[in-house]
Amino acid sequence: MASSPKAPADPFDARLVRKLADILTETGLSEIEVEQGELKIRVAKTLTATAVHVAAPAPVAHAAPAAAPVPAAAEAPAAAPARAKGDEVKSPMVGTVYLQPNPGSDPFVKVGDTVQAGQTLFIVEAMKTMNPIPAPKGGKVVQILVEDAQPVEFGEPLAIIE
Repeated sequence: MASSPKAPADPFDARLVRKLADILTETGLSEIEVEQGELKIRVAKTLTATAVHVAAPAPVAHAAPAAAPVPAAAEAPAAAPARAKGDEVKSPMVGTVYLQPNPGSDPFVKVGDTVQAGQTLFIVEAMKTMNPIPAPKGGKVVQILVEDAQPVEFGEPLAIIE
């Protein structure tokens, strides 16, 4: 009779733990807890400890910024003085600029070309609409500041006309 009282006092059910583990796997949860009377079972995955170790590359990125931003900052001012003198042709919208009417065809204009006011210099595609960008004045194209199929922002300089 001594063994009978121990059975009711130990309500642990391994099948319940397995079911809870299956629920974790099916739902993607990291832990689950169930209470039935005085019985309380908590099942948790230990993946969170592994995820914390994945974050270890942060110190590597911490060492690199000291050297990397300095050359990048030095290049930005060097690019600004390279702009030619003249009037900037700016993008009137956000979109993608194209230098030619169709892929593989000649560009609308090249550096050194003389253009008339209103002549198409580029196309800016915005929301699947091709918008011609006309020359605001006549003159010589002294610099093209964008590449073909480059994203552009509103007011971004596209070219310089002298």
